[in-house]
Amino acid sequence: MRDTDAEVRETRMGLLRKIRETGRVAEDAPPRPAGNPPPGAAELAGSAHVRCIDAGSCNGCEIEIAQAFGPVYDAERYGARLVASPRHADVALVTGPVTRNMAEPLRRTVAAMPRPRLVVAVGNCAIDCGEFAGGHGVEGAVADVVPVDLRVPGCPPEPERIVAALRVVTGR
Repeated sequence: MRDTDAEVRETRMGLLRKIRETGRVAEDAPPRPAGNPPPGAAELAGSAHVRCIDAGSCNGCEIEIAQAFGPVYDAERYGARLVASPRHADVALVTGPVTRNMAEPLRRTVAAMPRPRLVVAVGNCAIDCGEFAGGHGVEGAVADVVPVDLRVPGCPPEPERIVAALRVVTGR
């Protein structure tokens, strides 16, 4: 049995009426994170393009970064957007201890970023080499290779912590 045009219109109007009466349903944003933004963050004017760099991690931090930019934590609503090229990036999220093979590519990638540029070390391995400290193929922590502006501890850090660090950078 086919619906008549009048029945279809009535169904649509009922849905539109319900949407109008319900209004927007969304959670309030969490309070702004405490802490002073790193130097240069103010110049980003509330928006940051982010490039993720795996310098030798186990991929645990990358999974959490993907969650931070996913629909649940949605880092983009705070002005952080993932980009594919370091030439378009304002912020480098670096994960893992820097391996010997990745030390020079990391330096070149950060050098290719326009100023002001910020480097965020994500995870214990990026901060102090974590479980990989003293390993044969490990050059050192991210701060041993490039200057680090912000650190996100954890093994791996929760998406909330990653989003909080990005909010410090964007000021949102």
